[in-house]
Amino acid sequence: MSSSQQPSLDADQSYSKMSVGDVEAIGSHCAMTFCHQLDFLPFKCESCKGKFCLDHRTESAHQCPKAGEWARRQNQLSLSSTTTLAPKPHILNHEQQCSDPSCKTLINTPLVTGVHCDTCNRNYCLKHRFTNDHNCKNLSPLGARPSTGPTQKERGLAALEKLRAWGASKKAAVPKALVNTSKQSAAARIQATANLKKTSKGDEKIPVEKRIYLYVEASSETLTAKIPKGTFFYSTEYTVGKVLDIAAKGLQVSNINNRSGNEEDKLRVFHIEGGRLLEFNEKLGATVQTGNTIVLLRGVGAGMAKTPEQT
Repeated sequence: MSSSQQPSLDADQSYSKMSVGDVEAIGSHCAMTFCHQLDFLPFKCESCKGKFCLDHRTESAHQCPKAGEWARRQNQLSLSSTTTLAPKPHILNHEQQCSDPSCKTLINTPLVTGVHCDTCNRNYCLKHRFTNDHNCKNLSPLGARPSTGPTQKERGLAALEKLRAWGASKKAAVPKALVNTSKQSAAARIQATANLKKTSKGDEKIPVEKRIYLYVEASSETLTAKIPKGTFFYSTEYTVGKVLDIAAKGLQVSNINNRSGNEEDKLRVFHIEGGRLLEFNEKLGATVQTGNTIVLLRGVGAGMAKTPEQT
């Protein structure tokens, strides 16, 4: 009986057995609760030191109780290794923000340089570096003493007197045959008026008997116009303010009268023959006649619509 069992015993001993513990020693079970999957190439979390399977290897996947610790350690190591060589970190605050009130751009950074305005003594981003972009003319320079220069009204009066002189020289340059009515022939007057009416543009709905034909110009000293002058007709019932809006559109002049409270930004209408600024509410037909010239100008302010005799 023992001899018959001997071959079987030898057969059992012809290979080695591997216990369950030996198999598990090759890999590790995932430390994630309710998973415990056996992974032969587990992933180690450097923050909590746990071992996880492929699905739970990230800190967010296994809800790491020490999330971010490994990254913080690495950051501290990198900072400590460069403390003696690197300069102090650049701290940003609201004082390093573009000085334009509507802009939140941080300036004087490695990516965004700052531009100093010598006029208002402020710093701006590249978008607002030009004086027109940050409304420089209406800002008081930082650290500057109160201005003792001319006031806005004085500047406006100087500009107005300059324009009056310009208008006088313009009238003097016109041939006497067109100015001196005592010597001007009826044929010349008719021809000049006919040419003016022929070239003038306006609303065709205005009745012919209510039209006033004018020479309209934009002062080159006070504003830039795409079209410096032209001939137009308007209704005698139009107010000067309405004529200004239409004329500015016709000459392609920037008109911000309804959007700006600063008189220096507003357009005004100067009547060459009358030698004065026209009020916005004046009726055109009460002051201006066919063949007259009006000029659009900016920066003279209000309260100066007087004739030279009144000033």
